[in-house]
Amino acid sequence: MHVHFWRIFQCLVLLALANGVPVIAKRILGNWLAWPIDGGWRFWDGQPLLGQSKTLRGCALAILTAAIGGAVVGLGVSTGTLIGLAAMAGDMLSSFLKRRLRLASSAEAPGLDQVPESLLPLVLVRGLADLSALDVLIGVAAFWVGELLVSRLLYMLRIRDKPY
Repeated sequence: MHVHFWRIFQCLVLLALANGVPVIAKRILGNWLAWPIDGGWRFWDGQPLLGQSKTLRGCALAILTAAIGGAVVGLGVSTGTLIGLAAMAGDMLSSFLKRRLRLASSAEAPGLDQVPESLLPLVLVRGLADLSALDVLIGVAAFWVGELLVSRLLYMLRIRDKPY
């Protein structure tokens, strides 16, 4: 089976943009336009639906940046948009599950923090980006490791509030 390293790399760049821009926007813009996606609603278990850290601003910027990034890396605006949308959907799924597990907003949950927001986009663009199942697995693993390393770097640079 042939591994498409360039395509994996292109998708990883878009995943990094989609997941990194909200963090940078929070640092630069603070609470300006940082409206929680869940509107402060609580689920039947009494826990927040998603939590305060999932904002409309972050989601919109993630999708927009991934769309522009898609054009820049050669995958196209529509593929970039789909990766941005799916990454944010995966991120919200992760937050929803973490709230059900009664983990605090932005609490570390290895695997749960990385897999949904990388697996969902890679599976959705598999045909568009000519990715094999092995490419998707390599992409998820690379995103998982890369996200852990980059998060710690951003923490050391005082861009992230926590090292994860």
